[in-house]
Amino acid sequence: MPKNKTVIVTGASSGIVTGASSGIGGAVARRMAQAGANVVVFARRAERLEALCAEIDPAGTRTLAVAGDVNVAIDRERLVRVAVERFGRIDALVNNAGYGQRGPIERIPLEALRANFETNVFSLVALTQLVAPVMRTQARLGKDGTGKDGGRIINIGSVAGRITRPMSAAYDSTKFALEGITDGLRGELKPFGIGVVLVRPGFIRTEFGQVADAVSNRVLSGDGAGPYAPYVGDFQTKRVKLRRMAGVPDDIARLVEKALTARRPRAHYNGPAHAKLFLFLKWLLPVRAMDWALRMKRHVK
Repeated sequence: MPKNKTVIVTGASSGIVTGASSGIGGAVARRMAQAGANVVVFARRAERLEALCAEIDPAGTRTLAVAGDVNVAIDRERLVRVAVERFGRIDALVNNAGYGQRGPIERIPLEALRANFETNVFSLVALTQLVAPVMRTQARLGKDGTGKDGGRIINIGSVAGRITRPMSAAYDSTKFALEGITDGLRGELKPFGIGVVLVRPGFIRTEFGQVADAVSNRVLSGDGAGPYAPYVGDFQTKRVKLRRMAGVPDDIARLVEKALTARRPRAHYNGPAHAKLFLFLKWLLPVRAMDWALRMKRHVK
């Protein structure tokens, strides 16, 4: 990360990254550590976190691995508490943990839909509620009486938060919700010197897709899809084609870097290139045209 800009750029600064055991979260943690910041990595897989810390901080002085479930209140509280105890402050929160439930809305059990919102929306809000007061106390008062440089909260959204696909509305709707929450938070926290940014990845090669496939298999295979079964093959075929243009985790880590180091960060960062193209088409084309482009087609074997 560029030095001497703002927020997490010195050894006195620290940040939390959720969902850091692989993919985007791991890439973000690496970039933060390279900048000299203290990094607290959080996820359920303790061994992955320990390996990451050993990789990016062999001396073990600037990283902290905290294993836990972002959906569990006690784990969230412990995460914030130990981060402050270890490093004294929290300058950045990167909300990256995610869950991907897909399938026809009619066929997805409500408990699965709730689980999707629990991870992607409610737990994110709950963790932000714990971190915001910490950042507020860190902010320096400007001449106008408002805060400055209290910290930055980066929410990892998705292009899916602007473009909903058939068979993916359960997941995509959580990212739509995150768009609204992030935009509202940005205005609410700005007077206290806390910046809030939304990063929208497109298709990225990570383990997330494999995990989402496993989670969604129940309603995308066999009798699970019911009357939608003839369309599942087309959905899967489209996903395979789209994954061919997928970027790598560091593509998004670079956007997080910009969001954390820019003096005046944008409200939204989009990437890689195909994500920008899809969002432009969403803005340009009428709804009927997008519906036609995203329509379900019967799969012919």
